[in-house]
Order: sequence, then C-alpha cells, then structure tokens
Amino acid sequence: MATQYRALFISDVHLGTQWSQATQLLEFLGQARAETLYLVGDIVDFWRIRRGIVWHEQHGRVLAEILRLSKTGTRVVFIPGNHDKGLRAYCNTSFGNIEILQNAVHVTAAGKRYLVTHGDEYDIVVKNAEWLALVGDRSYAALLALNRPLNWVRRHLGMDYWSISAYLKHRVKSCVNRAGDFEASLVGAAKAHLATGVICGHIHHAASREVGEVHYVNTGDWVESCTAVVETEHGELELIRWAAATETVEEAETATAGAPAVPSRIGAAA
Repeated sequence: MATQYRALFISDVHLGTQWSQATQLLEFLGQARAETLYLVGDIVDFWRIRRGIVWHEQHGRVLAEILRLSKTGTRVVFIPGNHDKGLRAYCNTSFGNIEILQNAVHVTAAGKRYLVTHGDEYDIVVKNAEWLALVGDRSYAALLALNRPLNWVRRHLGMDYWSISAYLKHRVKSCVNRAGDFEASLVGAAKAHLATGVICGHIHHAASREVGEVHYVNTGDWVESCTAVVETEHGELELIRWAAATETVEEAETATAGAPAVPSRIGAAA
C-alpha cells in the first residue's frame, strides 16, 4: 500500500540522460502519495539533450506519472533548475495542472515556513561562469561512465558498489560551497522570505541539518543517491533513500525486477 505524505520533494532526475534512475523513481512514485509534489529543478536535462538525447521508455513514464498525479488531486509545483532553466520563462504560469514557479514557500503542518528553490542561483560557478559549470557537467558524465568498469572490478574482488563520480562531485562541490558560501546564501534567502528553513537540490548531496537558526534540507538526486524529502502528516521533514542507485538504466531495470525497493530514512528533523 502507498504511504501518504503531506508533501513530497524530488529534484535532479536528469531525464534525457542514460544515468537517470527513472525506474527507481517510478517505483517510489508508485508507493508514495502526497497532497503536494514539488519538482525542485533539473527534472529534464536540456544541457545533455542538446548534445544527444537518451530517452528510455521509463523517462516518458515518469513524465506521464507526474501528469497523472496532477490530474488526480495532487498539487504539482515545478521549480526549474539550471539544467531546465529555459522553462523559467514560463514561471507564474501553469502547464495543464502543473504550476511553474521560480521558487515557493511551503508551510508544514507544524506551521513552519520553508523556502523551496533549486539552488543554482546561489552557486557562484553557475551564476558567474556557466561555461565552467558546463565543463564540470561533461567531466561528471565521464566519471559516471568510469563507474561501470571500476565497479566490475570491485564486484569480482568481492567489494561493494562505490561511486567515484559521487565522491569527486561531492568533494568539488564542498570546495565550491566553502568558497562561495552556498549554504550561507541559501540561509540568507530563507531569512529574507521569513522562513525557518530552506529545501533545495542542485548539488546532488542529500542533507538535513541546522545551519545557524535555519533548517537546511537538500533533496539529493535521482542519478546516484535516489533520495527524496517527504513531509509526514505531523509536519516532520524526513530524508528518504529509496534504494542504492545502479550504474545504468538497463542495470536498474534488472536490479529492481520482481523485488520492490524498501525505503530507508537517512535523516529527520521536526
């Protein structure tokens, strides 16, 4: 049976690339119900599509499921990110039953206000040197491709899956965050919106922690970590890891066939 939530937040799905874990996301959406679904940016990766689209059947099914949810009572709010920023031209309009907004303020059942934004506007690289962000994006894709042979060797040595791309991306993003005060800027934006917290994506690293007086929450991604943020009926925010990501869409299909994934909570805050 599906679990009922007040709100569900997902980001960085990157449909249109071979690394999108669309199969995992479909399973998650099939077992989670929410009054409001926030799509917190980078749902479709137009950066990569310009260089050649990879569109598996599951990618279309994800979009079809989102549209179905929007027509059957779920409020769907789409906040474009830097990989789908062309859709920002349509902010404050609706596509069918889907609202497109630059950012939003979500009020929990406990009365707490959270600024919901993708986060790229607070990334100094994306904001001031998009060409460098594009180079970084291509480098990340190359590292994702390297994961496959690396983990083939690890499996034959009896070792667990390990992602060099996730490791290096997190190290680089951590350096950029420290240099550019990414989290501090988001905290400042939350305060400007009279919010007690901020929910974002962008850096592909799930988190839930207090930064000063502000609750900083990052949704993670559906490329490697397969994480989401949910709000329970009691107004608590939880980070959920749906399942360990696999290396390609094809492997994800094999890994999940006949065995439904079980979510695990990796953090919670009132």
